[in-house]
Amino acid sequence: MGNQVEKLTHLNYAEVPTSDPNGFDPDDDGPRIGVSYIFSNDDDDQDENLDRFSSENNMVNHEEKPFDPQDQLECAIFYREECVYETSTGAETHSAESLLNKCRPGDLLEFVTTGQYPHWAVYVGDFQVVHLHRAEIKNNFLTDVSQGKKGRIVNGLYRYRALPPEVIVRNALDHVGSRDRELYWRNSECFAAWCRFGKREFKIGGEIRIGKQPYRLKLLFSEKKNHVLEFQSLEDVIMEKRRNDQIGKDAVIQELANHLNTTSEIKEHFAN
Repeated sequence: MGNQVEKLTHLNYAEVPTSDPNGFDPDDDGPRIGVSYIFSNDDDDQDENLDRFSSENNMVNHEEKPFDPQDQLECAIFYREECVYETSTGAETHSAESLLNKCRPGDLLEFVTTGQYPHWAVYVGDFQVVHLHRAEIKNNFLTDVSQGKKGRIVNGLYRYRALPPEVIVRNALDHVGSRDRELYWRNSECFAAWCRFGKREFKIGGEIRIGKQPYRLKLLFSEKKNHVLEFQSLEDVIMEKRRNDQIGKDAVIQELANHLNTTSEIKEHFAN
């Protein structure tokens, strides 16, 4: 199969088993859903604004809205007992022009807007970034990639040790022009994170999906309420996390509530 990933349908919460009929536990003593998910490529890059010409085959056309931090679902990723990723509470976003004054070569950038997948890029200096967009790795000016979206530096989200800045930049630039079958990454986040950390887990097929599911995605609804999902690979966790980013916190809560056949009071319980 090589680097080609079949287009498979995402399994939503209503289609998977759960070991706890309540779906959450104030004491947080273990995962609730013990399954592996199968995903298609999310291709965050269904945002038509990054291309001058829209594709007739574009399947999703979200209306662009300003980013709302209140609709972002906080989460953490664990590999066995080690936390390898955690969202920053209230991370500030900036205009592209403002970001240019803050970026250093090797920085990871995330551009966000409500209703769309977040788009990641590697800053390589001289006002330029390298990013995976529409099945091709491109080198563009940061302001062109942002297309008016707010962005932020996200070096600290993943807790892996970063490579030296010159190596990060070289990793990114060496793959400019790669496309389609030459690609090893499902989305812009996996590519950018691989450039910075060099870990094969960010690549397609970087881990064998057999045996116990070592990854957990902890969805943080409040200080006391959370929901935990299990996965067999980091790339699958990332796909689920990004899908949650796209649909927003309220939609995730609704999905869980529908799956668990909960009442409106329980739905409010998740949000409080």
